[in-house]
Amino acid sequence: MRLIPMLASAAALGTAMPASAAGFADPAEIDRAVAQFAGAPTGSQGGARLPVDRRLKLSQCLAPLALEWYGRARDTVLVQCPVSGGWRLFVPIEAGPAAAARAEKAVTRGEVVSIAVHGRGFVLSRQGEALESGAVGDWIRVRPAGAKQDTVRVRILQPGKVGMELP
Repeated sequence: MRLIPMLASAAALGTAMPASAAGFADPAEIDRAVAQFAGAPTGSQGGARLPVDRRLKLSQCLAPLALEWYGRARDTVLVQCPVSGGWRLFVPIEAGPAAAARAEKAVTRGEVVSIAVHGRGFVLSRQGEALESGAVGDWIRVRPAGAKQDTVRVRILQPGKVGMELP
């Protein structure tokens, strides 16, 4: 019977496929996104405590992942697939001096800030006024200079500097 060895080799190939090829989210991609968001690699102070469990079978997300701090202590990152029926994952962060620095206010309401929008091969920058206070990594509303009613939602990159990346 040649069918049994053929089925066994097909099963072995199926388990050897990367998660993303099998229609699942790639845990390594989630780890990279958390490291970039937190500003520190996995296992170090300010980074994720541990890598995302490779046994998780999260559906592949067809939109860019949404990351934000969860809780006042800033010791957890909420990672979401922002599509209807998407998933969410809580990633604990290793506390340390970097976490304490992130919790400090980097922008205060009414402050003049530099807004930077990064895209493929270009950067646009402009001044604006912060409409909310926040720490590094927070998303806040900002009114670009000269715009009376228009506001944009941007992430605080460092004290006095906010921005976003375009896909």
